[in-house]
Amino acid sequence: MSSSDPTLAPEVKPRGDRLLPVERMVGALAMAALCLISFANVVARYTTDFSFAFTEEYSIFLMVLMTFVGASVAVATGGHMRIGFIADAGTGWRRLCTFLARVCSMVMFGLIAWYGARLTWDQYRFEELSAGLGYPSWIYTIWMPALSLLIMARILVNWIRQARTIP
Repeated sequence: MSSSDPTLAPEVKPRGDRLLPVERMVGALAMAALCLISFANVVARYTTDFSFAFTEEYSIFLMVLMTFVGASVAVATGGHMRIGFIADAGTGWRRLCTFLARVCSMVMFGLIAWYGARLTWDQYRFEELSAGLGYPSWIYTIWMPALSLLIMARILVNWIRQARTIP
């Protein structure tokens, strides 16, 4: 969002960020795999009256993966949602809104990382298996805390970069 007020801090764009193409590639591959699984399931269902119901676990995992990777890319590029009327009301409001958004995001993803790690550990410790395929459940949930930590790192990097650009 651009504003005509020159005193507002410019949006921070990633400079020389090497992980961003990897995140975008992982998101694109996850979306492609999800599309292929869904397409194969529809074709098989209509041509053979057989359903690939077991692929639901893969589909859910890929959707969660895409959500976290997409959130990481959005944080890295400054593409997060905001209410322009409030955020662009003035320098003080914008800084306050940005600060609150970052703090709340850090708390939220910190809680997801903490409780996701606990869930993963419990699933590993109790040898919980997935309902459809019988795989260990922790191989699906371990990505939740790992990607939450990645997003938290992205938030901190953006925070530091923007702090350096504000006079």
